[in-house]
Amino acid sequence: MHLSGSITALATPFLASGELDLQAWRALLQQQIDGGTQGVVVAGSTGEAAALSEEEYDTLLRIAVEEVRGRIPVLAGTGQMNTARTIAATRRAEAGGAQFALVVTPPYVRPTQAGLLAHYRAVADQGGLPVVLYNVPGRTGCDLLPETVAALVDHPGIVGIKEARAEPERMAALLALRRDGFAILSGDDPTAGRAMLAGADGLISVGSNALPRTFRRLCDLARAGRADAVAALDAQLQEIYGFLGVESNPIPVKALLQRAGFGQGLRLPLLPLSTPHSATADCLATLVQALEAQSSRDDLAA
Repeated sequence: MHLSGSITALATPFLASGELDLQAWRALLQQQIDGGTQGVVVAGSTGEAAALSEEEYDTLLRIAVEEVRGRIPVLAGTGQMNTARTIAATRRAEAGGAQFALVVTPPYVRPTQAGLLAHYRAVADQGGLPVVLYNVPGRTGCDLLPETVAALVDHPGIVGIKEARAEPERMAALLALRRDGFAILSGDDPTAGRAMLAGADGLISVGSNALPRTFRRLCDLARAGRADAVAALDAQLQEIYGFLGVESNPIPVKALLQRAGFGQGLRLPLLPLSTPHSATADCLATLVQALEAQSSRDDLAA
């Protein structure tokens, strides 16, 4: 499967008791399929992977694979704080039916670039799944530099990168490395349209949890080079983009999902959206419905 277009980093729904809400998980997966999402990530940072037990991880992945039924790729978050644990998690994801491993740079330990190079080669050699690199320095404390990526792009087991840095210079440096078999994916919703207009293959999105049709539309327009239409849709999404950053991910997007009937909260140390932002979430829930309806109409007109 080729990785491109609108890919959702799925949030994990919980019951009020704190257990997995598997009914909501199935419904969320179906909403993504119906909305045209072109891939899903299970148990990434948006999915609160650090708060899941191994058994819960296995359950979420198994259900995702069952619900998707091979129609779109399933990526599993497998990045850990050291290489041996990352390899073990990647093998677990492969056994669970994932098609790709999304492997974040090891958080907190801050390896050197040489260490990152050795880490990713080992995971790709021994993990059993094609690896998508994931760079998000604001969360991990280390930055996977383009020159390090350049040394990895020809590895047959490394098939792409999710880049969450928003600077156009960083995306341009990565796009120079793009080739068949190595996808460049934005990991930043507000700048993804710009990245795809410049040549990126797609977006791994947080906002598409709540707006699958809208983000599919954004990706289609950007990948078709329709800059004016991308700018117009981005303008409509500005309030959503701003809201998704008011508190730590996935707190805001889960507030929108809860208002749409998907799940009840988060796991400590994350808390539900704070009271000062609740009214904004209520208003944006209405905007989400309007944008999804508009995107559906646009799809029919096209």
